[in-house]
Order: sequence, then structure tokens, then C-alpha cells
Amino acid sequence: MTFRKNFVWGAATAAYQIEGAVAGGGRGPSVWDMFARMPGAVLGEQSGEVACDHYHRYREDVGILRELEVQAYRFSISWSRVLPAGRGAVNPDGVAFYDRLVDLLLESGITPYATLFHWDFPYELFLRGGWLNPDSVEWFGEYAALVTDRFSDRVQNWWTLNEPPCFLGLGHMDGIHAPGSKLDWPEFFIATKHALMAHGRAVQALRAHSKTPAQVGYVPISHIGIPADESPESIQAAREFTFGVPDASRKYWFARLYLDPVVLGEWPEECVRVFTDRGPAVSPEELRLMSEPVDLLGLNFYSAPIIRRGENGEPTVVQANPGDPRTGFDWPITPEGLYWSVRFHHERYGLPMMIAENGLSSLDWVSEDGAVHDPQRIDFTSRYLRSLHRADAEGFPIEGYFHWSLLDNFEWAEGYRHRFGLVHVDFETQKRTIKDSGWWYRDVIRRNGLDPRRGLDSFALIDPEATLRAV
Repeated sequence: MTFRKNFVWGAATAAYQIEGAVAGGGRGPSVWDMFARMPGAVLGEQSGEVACDHYHRYREDVGILRELEVQAYRFSISWSRVLPAGRGAVNPDGVAFYDRLVDLLLESGITPYATLFHWDFPYELFLRGGWLNPDSVEWFGEYAALVTDRFSDRVQNWWTLNEPPCFLGLGHMDGIHAPGSKLDWPEFFIATKHALMAHGRAVQALRAHSKTPAQVGYVPISHIGIPADESPESIQAAREFTFGVPDASRKYWFARLYLDPVVLGEWPEECVRVFTDRGPAVSPEELRLMSEPVDLLGLNFYSAPIIRRGENGEPTVVQANPGDPRTGFDWPITPEGLYWSVRFHHERYGLPMMIAENGLSSLDWVSEDGAVHDPQRIDFTSRYLRSLHRADAEGFPIEGYFHWSLLDNFEWAEGYRHRFGLVHVDFETQKRTIKDSGWWYRDVIRRNGLDPRRGLDSFALIDPEATLRAV
């Protein structure tokens, strides 16, 4: 069950979740540093102050990527590590860190995929209004131009923004992520408008400043509906749930707001009016900026609701059965959604795609034999990859898959409660232990796909001696 030739197998991380050294090497504070100091904001009053100490241990972590034969590494650049105040004076130590990381990846035969923004907005710019300030468009463009100037001689694959509904919705509407704001709907849509314009300005900067041919992508979250069955009626209901006018109960979780302006050059005014009659004016010039052409979409997919046509004719969420499988984050396990995410997004937007994130929180620990046995992660990933293989086999332009995450890390407001990694991290000692799933993923990469056998028998391909080795 192999994937197409040149399919890219990768692993992903984000700067604030792994780097640590928040006050080291000249880095300036981000909104996540501020948020983590707010009482009760993060579970256990934890923060990314140390995280996985990747800033000091990046050589070890790249060595793990090499040992697992991962072909591509998606990481994010900390805006305030290279520009401590968000703009102005450049931090040479921050630039040097990413220089060393990129060079080591290339020396190891691993292709770097750099994300410009994975939620860690510079605190100094937040004090000037953050995404509510129209100048944020130019701030981000300046940052993108700097990064492109410094790294594009070696980095050709770029992502602009990661998951706008999370940093805008969870962070600026619900206040449960940084910066902890609770805006009303008109303000939320203003911030969203500026973030999407900033994406467009970053695309312009990447095109203008890149020293090598640049592939530019954008990473919305994949918030779709999965058809309850494959009847035309259910498929259409799921499609309407995904791209139709949202019910107000869905809040900011609707795909068109973050994708139609970027790919189609259309502002979904009828969707905005569901929430407010005071949405921002969006000019044709602003839409042209938002819709600077990108080369591919990065779909982050974990779970999605099942949809069928209701008695009232509207798409209706099918309630889960008691005892249906769920992850450690209490998200339903819905592998079929990976196929439908690819299919629905390609039908509407027509772009090549990569899975930029997919994985699960699971209950992992180091066993008495010194290994980390995580058969649930293997089973989960196998099921999702089988679904993705269907999309590939049907000819949809899916170019790669990045597992979330390489390392157990700081899981935002959940602190260190959840373990998503292919590699176990002891946060007291920083010892890394490759999990069974890591060795299994190495074999998937070697085969360019899955063993045709299903069930635990196919997991016997894991090297039993390798599982005992702690890196």
C-alpha cells in the first residue's frame, strides 16, 4: 500500500512548544510568555520556559530525525527570537540558531519546511495592538522579508500562518490561549482581516526576496464534516457543513472565513453576518493582498464530526455512540476524515496539499524494559494513513504527510499533560526515548507506505532491539 513517487514523509514541531530558552540568546518575549504567567491560564502554572530545551539540544533532535529516516522537518521560527521587539533590531544569536539548525538538517539529508508564525506573537507588538492594529500587516511583512533574506539560500519550503482559527478564536475570542483576549465579533473579524492580509504580505516578501525557487504554503485547520455514508445525499450534506453558511453555534470554526479570501479572493460576507452586522469593510485591494497565490495548502487534521442530512433538510451532526474510541485529548478518532479533508478541499480550492499535522495525544510512559510501547499511536496513524492512501490512489494531489509531533512537548494551555510525540521526553531530565511508534514510522517511510496487512501483526516489523534503545 505505497504512496506516489516523491511523497514526502515528515515530522513537525513548533518553536514555543519545544525550544525553551525563552530569555536566552537575546530572544524577546512573546504573548505566550505573558499568558503563561497569568494565574490559572496554563495547567499547573506550566510554561514553555524550558519545554524540550531544543534550543540547546537541537543536534540531538536532528540526530533522532536522521535515525528515524524522516525526510522533511516542519519547524517554526520564533518571531521574537530573531526580532526581539517584533521589528527593528535583529538578534544575531537568534538568526545564528536557525542557521545552525537549517545547516544541520541539510547535512543530514532532511528537507527543512519553515513556518513563519505558529502563535508566538511578539509581546512588544501586542502592546501596540497586535492583530487589531492595521500596521500588523507590515510588521509581519518586514519579519517575513528578513527571514527570507537570511535563510532562503537554503530553505525553499515555507508556510505562512498556522491555524488562524486557533490563535484568533481560542486566543482572541475565548481567551483560553494567548494572548487571553475576549474580543467581540466585530473586533474578531478585524483581527482576522489583518492576519489574512499579513499572510498575503508574507507571500509577497517570500516571492520578492527568495534566493532560491520558493514553494509557499498556508496552513488553515481542516474543519470539515465527514459524510455518515457515501450516498450522494450525505456527501452533499457534509460538503454543505464544511463550506456552507455556518450555524452561530459553530462560532469561529468554519473553513470559508480562512480559505475563501486566501484562495478565491472572496470575503464570506454572508458568513460574517451570522455573527455581526458590524463586520469590517474589505476592499478589492485588500482582497487582492489576501489572495496572493500560494503553491499548496497544509491541512492539519485530527478529528471531525459525522454529518447526515437532517429531517429539516439541513446538515446534522450524528451523535457519537457511547464508548466510541477517543484520544487522550478526548477527540473522536475519525480516520476517514483524512480522505474527505483532502477531497473536499481540492474540490473547492484546486490546490496541491500536504498533511501538515496529524497525530494524537496518548497515555505514554517509559516501561520497565526501558522502552515506550504505544500501540494506540501506531494503530491510530495506520488507520489515518490508510484513509490518506485512498485519496492518493484516487489521484488527489496529496504531496506529503507530517506527523505531529516529533517530540512530546508543551501543549499550550494544557501544559505538559498530553504526549503527542514519536519521541518520549522526560521533562525533568530531558532524556529522549524513541517510542515504538517512532520505529514503526521509520518503517513506513522505508516502504513509502503501509504494510498491506492490518492489525497488530503488521506492527511486528518494529525492530524489537531498537525499541530498547534510548536516544
